[in-house]
This record gives sequence, structure tokens and C-alpha cells, in this order.
Amino acid sequence: MPTAAARRAYQGPALFSFGFRPFFLFGAVWSALVVPLWVWSYLGSGALDRDWHVHEMLFGFLAAVVAGFLTTAIPNWTGRMPVIGAPLGGLVGLWVAGRLAMLFETTLGLAAAAIDSLFLVAFATVVWREVLAGRNWRNLPVCGLVTMLAAGNIAFHLDPALAYSGVGERLALGAMIVLIALIGGRITPSFTRNWMRQRRLTPEPAVASRLDNTVLAITALAALAWVAGPQEPLTGIVLGTAGCANVIRLARWRGWAAASEPLVWILHLGYAWLATGLLLLGATRLDPTIPATAGVHALTAGAVGVMTLAVMTRASRGHTGRPLAADSATLAIYVAVNLAAAIRTAAPLWPQAQPALLMLSAGLWVMAFGGYAVAYGRMLLLPRPAAA
Repeated sequence: MPTAAARRAYQGPALFSFGFRPFFLFGAVWSALVVPLWVWSYLGSGALDRDWHVHEMLFGFLAAVVAGFLTTAIPNWTGRMPVIGAPLGGLVGLWVAGRLAMLFETTLGLAAAAIDSLFLVAFATVVWREVLAGRNWRNLPVCGLVTMLAAGNIAFHLDPALAYSGVGERLALGAMIVLIALIGGRITPSFTRNWMRQRRLTPEPAVASRLDNTVLAITALAALAWVAGPQEPLTGIVLGTAGCANVIRLARWRGWAAASEPLVWILHLGYAWLATGLLLLGATRLDPTIPATAGVHALTAGAVGVMTLAVMTRASRGHTGRPLAADSATLAIYVAVNLAAAIRTAAPLWPQAQPALLMLSAGLWVMAFGGYAVAYGRMLLLPRPAAA
């Protein structure tokens, strides 16, 4: 049965008719809870440590968004049956079990790590199965990056045995850097080109070329160098080079031409955060006065936060039959997430004001992802309108 026909034949709850529906909704809600809980703990309660915050943002929130995107996109790439209904519900159940296990990690001990690891291992297995069965060789790198994310989660749980090297979180973030460069490098110029063609605007974004492949290779090399040797000066040089290369790549996509449509320019802004994060991360290795957390949060709060919302809003509107144009709520979400990222990235530069800046950034983050859950929740929970 073709992918579209399989989805039309589905008779179960709308929430499990597309992978993006439960994973985007639950991921957004979880993200809106994790950040203020961490700030509350960091500023005084001490109930939750930094590791929990890092883990839940990378392997909870981010993993959910990646799962939502790929379970929706892969059937279109391969022409195979989509993961919907009970199998999708099973994946979501594993994700929820991991979140609960990590909340009670102190009580559950090693069992929490085992439960939490199940989701990404199962999801990586599904991704490999679908891509290989569909002979979709172009997306084998995506399989590898999801596997890196799963391996990063396991390494995170093994961090005490690895002498607290932090390799797990670097492996996960490195995988996401490359995934944003890979997938963002496809959809950003493509959606911009489509928007411009509808309005007969020229010149269009540059088509993919050897330059794009070179930038991807440099970005992958920089991510691997950071995972393996985060403190090495050479790593700083490679990271800086990757940042500059991505600035050049981004400029070729002519994002300014789509300044009137937030649903398009937000993709360019998300990619700009990727380049900024790489540049800051590289600068930290060459100049110790630049806070190390600046580059990390430009990549996490900036590149990951902005690009995930860009994809979540566009996919939610497109796959539920809504117009591909941003309304006022969507624009407010975009403004909030970018302000949250900018403040969180800059906060370490003003130590005395940092507590207030952290609270402000957390509030804006909640407005962004909680706002998505409120504004888009109805679309995700209810069936696609008959006329759409």
C-alpha cells in the first residue's frame, strides 16, 4: 500500500496518525517544563542537577523532535509503510517511560539508565530498517547520525565509568550539528526557492553543488574533532573554519529575499545560529576569556531551539492542511525563542546579572515551546479538516 493510502486507511486516534503529532506535542511540553525546573533548581532548590537538565534537553526534548520529523519524512523518502497507530504508540510509550525513569533516577538507579536507553535504540533500529528496506542510500548518513544520538545517550549514562569526560553529550550535540547542516541544508534553500517561484522572484537560492558537500564535510570534521579533543587548539581552528564555511553557504540561499514570510526566514535564522555556535565554540578554544557555555548555548538554545521550532511549525501546518504562512502566534513563538537563545548565550558575559538573565531566558523559552503546544495543540490532536 502506498504511503498516502496507508495513512488514509488509518482509523485510530488522530494523535497517532503521523509521527510528528505526538512527538512534537510531547516534546514541546516537556521542553517548556524542563528549562524552568532546571533554573529553579540551579538558583536554589538543588532538586535537579545539571546532568538531568543536559540529558533531558538532548535525549528527551531533542530526541522527540528528531523522531517526529523522521517518522514523518522517511515514508516519503522510501515509499514504505509509515510507522503509525500501535507501533507509533509503542515508540511514544518508550519515550515517556524514559522521561519518568530519569525523574526518579535516584530511586531506580541503573534501571533508569536501561529504561531511558530503550527509546533511542528502538528508534535507531526503525530508522535503519526503513532506509535499508527502501534502498534509500542517500539517507544512510541520517541513520548514522541517529545511531550517534543513541550511542551518546548510552555514553552519557556511562559517564562516571568514563571519568566524567562528557563525551556522551558532545557526541549527541555533534550529531545534531551535522544533522542540522545536512537536513537544514536541504530544506532551507528548497522551501525558499519554492516560495520565491510562487512570487516569480529572482535570482533564486543557489542549487546544491560541490561547495555544499565541502561545507558538510568540514562541519562533520569539526564536530568529530570537538567530540574527540574539545580542548585542543586545532579543534578551535577547525570549528572556526566550519563556522565561516556555513556563513558562506547560508548567504548563497538568499534568505533576505523571503523577509516578508516568517515561515521561511526562520529557517535561515536557525541555520545562522548554527554558524554562530560553531564560531563561538571555536573562539573559546583559542581565547579562554570567551565563556565555553556561549558556543554551547548558541548551538543548543539557538540552532537546535530555533531550527526545531521552524520545522515543527511548518510541518504541523503543512501536514494538517493549514496554509503555509505564519500567523501572529507563530511569529510570537519565533521572536520568543530567538530572544531566549540570545539572552542565554550572552548571560555568562555578565556574571552578576546571570541569575536574572537565566530567569528571563527561561521565561521566553517557555513562551516559545509552551506557546507552540497551545497554538498548535488542537491541530496535532484532532483529525485533518475534511476540506483540507
